[in-house]
Amino acid sequence: MGSDVGRRARIAVLPGDGIGPEVTAAAVTVLKAVAARFGHDFVLTEWPIGAFAMRTAKSPLPEDTLAACKDADAVLLGAVGDPSFDAAPRDQRPEAGLLGLRKALGAYANIRPARIYKGLEGAGPLKSEVARGLDLVVVRELTGGLYFGSPRSLDLAAGTAVNTLPYSRPEVTRIADVAFRLARGRRRKVTSVDKSNVLETSQLWRAVVIEVGANFPDVALDHQLVDSCAMNLVLCPAAFDVVVTENLFGDILSDEVGALVGSLGLLPSASLGDGPGLFEPVHGSAPALAGRDVANPIGAIATAAMLLEDGLGLPDEAGAVRAAIETVLEKGARTADLAPRGAKVLGTREMARAISELIPVRVSV
Repeated sequence: MGSDVGRRARIAVLPGDGIGPEVTAAAVTVLKAVAARFGHDFVLTEWPIGAFAMRTAKSPLPEDTLAACKDADAVLLGAVGDPSFDAAPRDQRPEAGLLGLRKALGAYANIRPARIYKGLEGAGPLKSEVARGLDLVVVRELTGGLYFGSPRSLDLAAGTAVNTLPYSRPEVTRIADVAFRLARGRRRKVTSVDKSNVLETSQLWRAVVIEVGANFPDVALDHQLVDSCAMNLVLCPAAFDVVVTENLFGDILSDEVGALVGSLGLLPSASLGDGPGLFEPVHGSAPALAGRDVANPIGAIATAAMLLEDGLGLPDEAGAVRAAIETVLEKGARTADLAPRGAKVLGTREMARAISELIPVRVSV
């Protein structure tokens, strides 16, 4: 339950690149509405990250930004990424700031829920009868695997490159535990995704997930190879509840799920672990859309709902935000990525206002 006493919380806001500032501003609009109507005091401060930080501070993750994030109760991130830095050294690319922040916060579990909102059954590529009932969560291991493995190298002159895919028992154990605990609050089913027919890392992954699953006899466990899972997500998405997988596979599959629900712009995520939670929409920086007031802010606003519940322990407030999103969509409000041809389209700011206006005032009992 939400607190009856006003909560004071420090939220570090990292708008980032591309559409990040626009969708983050939308999420902040909703957070301010929640604070005003539920009697909370949210202290929101902005800090640079990514390409914006490279241009202003010569680092994708400035020390001041990192210190503010560590000191916050929760971190709200917009997006990082800018094609003008594609040829930069790895440690000077915008994405290095995000990877470094996740590591510094000990955020090893990325939680990516996805569902079909009422009225959007036909918004994606699936037939409505296939899409209907899609309601799943991808639990992605976030600090191991190919993205962080060593040794790694690139020699363009020689035409060779090396990446390493390591995992350890403790890393797999802790992410599997997150998935099983989450499933207990849902439909009590975990699907573990690997490539154990060819990868030794995946053989370890599967063995450890089975061990962890033995501690949760009330939760059903099945295993799918990643290629088979990618196919089944299209053929029968409603059959999935909680999907747990390693870093690379989780990155790919969660984006696939975004297409299935109609738009990546609908998807929130939370990265949780040892420090303050890091909350970011799934969609990325989408530089082609930046500055045009056309980006879908719902993913960022739903991310704010996850911040309220998982970061600040305010589930009632989170529920109010989610209900406002559902109501707006049921009334037919659509951003450009969701609107059928000829339909009225709301801009980023207008959609945020429509949702924030539906946040109710807490009724004291």
